Amino acid sequence: MKMRIFSIDCFEGDGTKSLWLLLVILVLLFPWYGTQAQTFSADPATYRSMLGLLKPGDTLSLRSGTYEDGLSITRLHGRAGAPIIITGPGEGFPAVFLGSQNKSRNTIQIKDSSYVIIRNLKLDGMGIADIDAVNARGITHHITIESLKILRYGGSQLTVGIATRGPAWNWIIRKNLIVGAGTGMYLGNSNGADPFVAGLIEGNVVLHTLGYNLQIKHQKPRSQGVGLPKGQNTTIIRHNVFSKAENAAMNDRWARPNVLLGHWPLRGEGQDDQYLVYGNFFYQNPSEALFQGEGHIAFYNNLLVNDVGSALNVQKHNDKPRRIDIFQNTIVARNTGIRVYHGVTSGSVQRVVANAVFASTPLRLSSSVQKQDNFAGTYRSASSLLGGPQDELGELDLFPKSVKLRGLPIDMSPFMRFEDWNRDFDGTPRSGTYRGAYEGESGEAAWFPELTQKPLFPNMPVKQGRIEDR
Repeated sequence: MKMRIFSIDCFEGDGTKSLWLLLVILVLLFPWYGTQAQTFSADPATYRSMLGLLKPGDTLSLRSGTYEDGLSITRLHGRAGAPIIITGPGEGFPAVFLGSQNKSRNTIQIKDSSYVIIRNLKLDGMGIADIDAVNARGITHHITIESLKILRYGGSQLTVGIATRGPAWNWIIRKNLIVGAGTGMYLGNSNGADPFVAGLIEGNVVLHTLGYNLQIKHQKPRSQGVGLPKGQNTTIIRHNVFSKAENAAMNDRWARPNVLLGHWPLRGEGQDDQYLVYGNFFYQNPSEALFQGEGHIAFYNNLLVNDVGSALNVQKHNDKPRRIDIFQNTIVARNTGIRVYHGVTSGSVQRVVANAVFASTPLRLSSSVQKQDNFAGTYRSASSLLGGPQDELGELDLFPKSVKLRGLPIDMSPFMRFEDWNRDFDGTPRSGTYRGAYEGESGEAAWFPELTQKPLFPNMPVKQGRIEDR
């Protein structure tokens, strides 16, 4: 009897030879055949010896305990659909990694690695200066940093919660808590040479940093041969909480916005990349604006509250602002609400549309900015038009209570290319008639903003951003 495997005849009468031929065919055609993802369990005494054993699809499960020797991830590569996962316990007592007095060693050091997920760890910097909680060097891509608690990395403003210091792309930074760091996230290098591209930053809570909650550095023209994704790429910053209500540096030299976004390459590959910033809560900054940006930015459906300063500045940092779309945000600020200035690069369009702004100076815009259908009120008038803009956190209510924030239908066609453009801060579908971040009036917000993770409501179309999909 003849056996036919993919149209190749096995030898009759020689079972051994037939078996070997079958195995060779399977190995050649299906290189994954015979391999199986494994889960390794480790504790503070054994985890370092297991890192070198990890293959695509494997999981290293770290037991509760105190880890004093850091976590070094060097040349560790999963693959699309089979990332390497390093995780602490999902509940109960955590796996705690301590900072080191050795300033040459960051707590988690990633170098030249890809398709790696790190989740469910607690990192305690113990106030030591100039070490990062998570630091990436070399070329890193398809890295997920998820559900980490990063505490006491505030020894100096140069001490960072999550930092990339080399070319990095397709990173997911999700559902992390960063409290009291010198800088919460610092993505890219200060000279603009190491770009952060196509990132997803969502559901994080970053509080009480000395400097930035988040900075993504400007980018020089990109080097060839690094492997960065081609074409237009988008970095998404959504559903985060950014606060500098406490601990902010007040000296002019060290004062920083909550979030600063630098420009994309001015020519060549990456010049058309964009930021989408939506569904975030920005809260308090005594020395700078809540948000500052340049380059190509769409900023929409955000809540901004600054009772001691200004809210949103689009201005030159390393280059002039370029394509800017600011629409349907609710802003309450003691000083300036939205400021767009320092001119416009030729061929770029800047729009400020359908925002609800309550500030001493609601809008301060260059003559080239297209403005339409904004509601501009004073800082004091917010209390009569919004639910409770001066209330304490957890009761803070920026939901409209007046029909004054409703008007004629707004032309939203310029914004339809942006993800979730037609959902409000709570994820409710838009009718196109309301100014500000909420749809409706005389109702109730689904979440009263506070310094905790923003819920993802059932009607909110947030993709999970699986690592193999980005």
